[in-house]
Amino acid sequence: MTTDPIHRTIEAVWRIESAKVVAVLARRTRDLGLAEDLAHDALVAALEQWPSSGVPQRPGAWLLAAARRRAIDAHRRDRAFDRRREEIAARFEAEPAPDLDAALDDEVGDDLLRLIFTACHPVLSAEARCALTLRLLGGLTTDEIARAFLVAESTVAQRIVRAKRTLVDKQVPFEVPRGAELMARLATVLEVVYLIFNEGYAATAGDDWMRPSLCEEALRLGRILAELAPAEPEVHGLVALMEIQASRSRARVGPSGEPVLLLEQDRARWDQLLIRRGLAALARAEGLGEAPGPYVLQAAIAACHARARTAAETDWRRIAALYAELARGVPSAVVELNRAMAVSMATGPADGLAVIDRLADDPSLRDYPYYFSARGDLLARLGRPAEAAPAFARAAELTRNARERAWLLARARECAGDPAAAGTSEG
Repeated sequence: MTTDPIHRTIEAVWRIESAKVVAVLARRTRDLGLAEDLAHDALVAALEQWPSSGVPQRPGAWLLAAARRRAIDAHRRDRAFDRRREEIAARFEAEPAPDLDAALDDEVGDDLLRLIFTACHPVLSAEARCALTLRLLGGLTTDEIARAFLVAESTVAQRIVRAKRTLVDKQVPFEVPRGAELMARLATVLEVVYLIFNEGYAATAGDDWMRPSLCEEALRLGRILAELAPAEPEVHGLVALMEIQASRSRARVGPSGEPVLLLEQDRARWDQLLIRRGLAALARAEGLGEAPGPYVLQAAIAACHARARTAAETDWRRIAALYAELARGVPSAVVELNRAMAVSMATGPADGLAVIDRLADDPSLRDYPYYFSARGDLLARLGRPAEAAPAFARAAELTRNARERAWLLARARECAGDPAAAGTSEG
């Protein structure tokens, strides 16, 4: 077997097993940074040994054993270790040689949950939580995270280093919170996963409308979380929402990479397997018998679209009602904006515009491109293109995504009567 295939295999193994290995090590060391260092030492050992010895039958257990040996050997080699690391090494030496397969299989659920809650701790910024989660749970390199979010690699590296230092400085425990704190902290975990998904689903910047790799990574994290927390309806609600939204991915981008809006998408291109998975996750959430939370409600809205064979069959009244329920639970100008568009489809654009006009002075929408694009759309539908054109132009000024900007400018030109723009409102 040549080196290249082996290296590709090791890379695949690392993507699958690294989070489990780091999670187990973090519980034992109580230091996330050290756990990651030990795991990477084990990866280096695999890169050195596996090309000649072959990939072991249980690669995750092999990596965990290598990391454990590294912790002990480093202590024996360097007696100048600080007290904390000496205690960690002594802990590894004192315990009997573990059943490493069992360590990965039996304990990994709790340890992965601890890792997720630690990486998504609210003491960290949203950007740091996303970077750390993708690094530790996704197995992505710093360069891959940087390319996904269109920021400098050094920026991502600094975020990760600062995040791990903050967790140590703030003495954040490596544990799953309990009771009321669990629900509060769970919200931050779900927020991180959905932030990652949304950045892939509708990129905030750059040349591409979508970044599918981020959607896939968020879905993978969500599915893991659903298995680790099977009694939490909001976890299943988020998975349902992401599955159904991801089902539209192939239909959301036109031949030249331009956005295609929901009502204009070719529904034959929607992924029916993802829709079935999403509807099943939604049923699982609703079957737990609790009042629906924000992710369950959003998944129910997505399900209305998924169940409609054509755009004309969409149950817009139910969608508007679901948005109203969502707004009562999570008051938000953005939710109201979405409700306005549903109202416009259910009872007419004038009713939708009336809702949007009530949001005109909301400071959170002052620089929000979708407020202006939604207003432009309703004005255009009402036959008021002269008012719609500047709204689309303002939305184009505010967006940082090149594909979206081009589409919005085309809408603005079309409303302004530019013949060259006619028929370009692909959306």
